[in-house]
Amino acid sequence: MTIRDITLPIEGMTCAACAARIEKGLKRLDGVEDARVNFALEQATVRWNPGKISVKELEAKVRDLGYAVRTETVELEIGGMTCAACAARIEKGLRRMDGVVEATVNLALERATVELLPGTVSPDRLIAKVERLGYTARLKTGETPRDSRTEEAGKRRRRLLISVLLSIPLLWTMVSHFTFTSWMWVPEFLMNPWVQLLLATPVQFWIGGPFYVGAYKALKNRSANMDVLVALGTSAAYFYSLFLILTRPPDHHMPELYFETSAILITLILLGKWLEFRAKGRASDAIRRLMGLRARSATVLRDGKEVRIPVEEVIPGDLLIVRPGEKIPVDGTVTDGRSAVDESMLTGESIPVDKKPGDPVTGATVNGHGALTVRAERVGKDTVLAQIIRVVEEAQGSKAPIQRIADRISGIFVPVVVAIAVAVFCLWLFILSPGQFSTALENAIAVLVIACPCALGLATPTSIMAGSGRAAEAGILFKGGEHLEIAHRIDTVVLDKTGTVTRGEPVLTDVISAGNLEEREWLRLAAGAEIRSEHPLARAVVEGIRARNIEAGEPERFDAVPGHGIRAVVDGREVLAGNRRWMTENGIDIREALPRLEELESAGKTAMMFAVDGAWSGIVAVADPVKETSREAIGQLHELGIEVIMITGDNRRTAKAVADQAGIGKVMAEVLPEGKASAVKELQRQGRKVAMVGDGINDAPALAVADLGMAMGTGTDVAMETADITLMRGDLRAIAGAMRISRLTMRNIRQNLFWALFYNSLGIPVAAAGLLKPWVAGAAMAFSSVSVVLNALRLQRVKL
Repeated sequence: MTIRDITLPIEGMTCAACAARIEKGLKRLDGVEDARVNFALEQATVRWNPGKISVKELEAKVRDLGYAVRTETVELEIGGMTCAACAARIEKGLRRMDGVVEATVNLALERATVELLPGTVSPDRLIAKVERLGYTARLKTGETPRDSRTEEAGKRRRRLLISVLLSIPLLWTMVSHFTFTSWMWVPEFLMNPWVQLLLATPVQFWIGGPFYVGAYKALKNRSANMDVLVALGTSAAYFYSLFLILTRPPDHHMPELYFETSAILITLILLGKWLEFRAKGRASDAIRRLMGLRARSATVLRDGKEVRIPVEEVIPGDLLIVRPGEKIPVDGTVTDGRSAVDESMLTGESIPVDKKPGDPVTGATVNGHGALTVRAERVGKDTVLAQIIRVVEEAQGSKAPIQRIADRISGIFVPVVVAIAVAVFCLWLFILSPGQFSTALENAIAVLVIACPCALGLATPTSIMAGSGRAAEAGILFKGGEHLEIAHRIDTVVLDKTGTVTRGEPVLTDVISAGNLEEREWLRLAAGAEIRSEHPLARAVVEGIRARNIEAGEPERFDAVPGHGIRAVVDGREVLAGNRRWMTENGIDIREALPRLEELESAGKTAMMFAVDGAWSGIVAVADPVKETSREAIGQLHELGIEVIMITGDNRRTAKAVADQAGIGKVMAEVLPEGKASAVKELQRQGRKVAMVGDGINDAPALAVADLGMAMGTGTDVAMETADITLMRGDLRAIAGAMRISRLTMRNIRQNLFWALFYNSLGIPVAAAGLLKPWVAGAAMAFSSVSVVLNALRLQRVKL
C-alpha cells in the first residue's frame, strides 16, 4: 500500500501547545509516518499508510485529544438499490475513499449521506464511485423529486403490466397440470413448448434485465445482493426448460418445463417492489406536507411599485406586502400595519398572534385580517420552515444504532444463502431424490428466492421515517435516528423552571408598603431604580408599576451586584433593591417585613425588597405563572414511569411552591447556571438515563451533557442548536409525546426485525424440505417487504 498525505482541518486549538499535542498524538498512531500541525492555518498534514489506519481513526484520535476535525456533509440520491446488501456495499465503497470520514446509506429513502474532509474528495468523485459499484447517483436537490418519482412510478407500472400479461398464459398452463384442475380448458397452442418459450423470454431478459445488470455489477465488485439470488433462481428455471426443449423430442405436453416458474417469479417480485415503492412514498409524506406549507410567491416593493415574484427571488432587506389571508413568504420583521397571524403550523396553537411594527414573523404562517409590510431577514434555506424540513430530512435519513444488527446480517446473508441453495440442490439430487434433477432444481430455486433480505433492509429505516415524520407533524423535531432510539430508554426528565414549566414572562402581582413613604412615591423611585436593569424580573416590576399609571423616576446612578441586588440614585435619593441578604449587608432593618416576605415566597412568588434613604419602604412580588398544560404534562410523564425533577436558581421555598402547582415531586433549587450540567452528570452517575429540557442559553451546557437534550422551540437559538430534540410548541406535553413516539417506533422496529428474521429463518428450511413451490416462495418474499413497510406506516396514525 502506498504512503499518502492528507490535510485535516482542526478546530479548537488555542495556542501552539495545542498544535504540539495533536502532532505528538498523531505520530504515535501505528500507520502514521509523519504529522505536522500548523496552528496559524488550523490544519494538520498527515503522512499515513491506508493499509494500517483509516481516515476515521485519524479523526477519532484528534477528537480524543479534545479537538475536532471540521467536516462537511454531502447528500446523494441513489438509484438501483434492491436490498440491504446494496446499501451495505455502497457504504463500504464510500468509506474506503480517502477523505471520507463516514458514509450512511438509507435504503428506504434511497439516499446516501457522506461526511468528508473539506477539499479532499469532490461530489463528482463520490458519484463516480457509486456508479462504478453499479448504481446511479446524483447530488440531492433542495426540492423533493416528485416529478422524477412520478416518472419512476410510471416505468415500474408499465413493466409490471407487461410482465403480468405475458405471465398469465404461463400460469394458466401451470395450474392445468394439477389433478384437481384437470377439468380446466386450456387453448392447445399454449401447451406448445415453443409458445411458452416465446412468452417467457421477454419476461426473463427484457422485464428481468435489471436483475441481470444488478447481479453482474454486484459480482464484478465481489459482492452479492438480491439481484444475484433472483437472477440465479429464474435463470436456472429458464435455461433448464430451454435445455429440455432442445434435447428432447417435441411434445405439446411437457409438465417438467419451468418457464412459468421464472416468469411468475419475476412478475411477483416486480409486484412486491411496486407496492413497496408506493408504500415508501407514503413514508415521505411528512416532508412533502412541510414543503407544501411554503408560500410560492411574494409581493415586493421595488422602486415604489408592487411586484409579484417567486419566493426564491426574495433577498434580505426586501419590503414585502402581505395582504389578509396570504402566507407570509419569508422570516422577517413587521415595519408597518397590524394584524393577527395564524402560527399554528409552527406552534400548534390555534389562536392567532397579534402582530405590530417591530414584531417578528415567520415564513409560511398565515396573515389574518390586516395588511402587513414585512422586511425580509431570513430567506431560502435560512428560514425557520427550511430548518425544520432539514432537521426532519436528516432524522429520516439517519440510522438508529439498532440498524447495525440488520446491516451486519445483510452483509453476509446472500453468500450464505447461495451456499445453502447449492447444498440443497446436491442433497436432493444425490441423496433424498437421486437422479430427480427437476425436483432438486425446484427446491434450490425456492431457497434462493425466499431468502432475499429485502424486508431486513427495510425494517429499521421505514420505521424511522414514519416515526420521525409523525413526530414532526406534532411539532417534535428529532435531529437523528439515534435520538429517536435513545428517547425510549429515558427514565428521568430534568426540567428547567423559567420558560419551561412556567411561561417565562413574569408579572407584578403584589405591592406591600412599609408605610413610611406614600406608596406612589416609593414605587416611582423603585421603577426608576430598576429601569436600567435588563433582568426579566426588573422589567416585570417596571411594567407593572407603569400599568398603575406611575411614571418611573430619573436614575442618576445605577450599580448592579449579581446575585444580590442593585444600588441606584433616583431623583437625588438612594434606592436599594434586592433580597434580604442585600438589605442586611447594607444595614436595613427588615424584621417587620420578614413574615410578609416568607408568605409571598411560600406562594411561589419572587419577592424583592426596596429601601429608600436607608429605610425599608416596601416589597414587590413577581410571579412567573405556571403554564396551563404543565400539570397535565407532568402527569403524562408519570404515567410513562418517568421521574420528573425541576431545576432552578430560585430559592427553595419559591421553587417548591411552583413544583407543587405543576405536580413535580422533586426539586433542585438554588442551582447556578454552571451547576445544571453538574446536576445532570450526578444523576447519570446514579445510573439514570436523563433527558434535560430547557429554553435558555444557560441551559445549553446541561442540554449537551444529558443523554437527551430537549429544547423548547420558544427559547433561544443556542439552546435549540445544542439540543437533540426541539419541541416547537413550547408545550410540555410534547415531552411525553416524544417519549411515546420513541417507544412505539422502537417496538415497531423490533416487530419488523423479528418478522424479517423469523420469515427468513423459517422460510429457508421449509423451502429446502421441498414444501414450497418456487412461485409461492417468490410471492412470500415479495409481500414480506410490503408487510414490513405497511407495519411501519401504522406509526403515521399515532396520536401525540
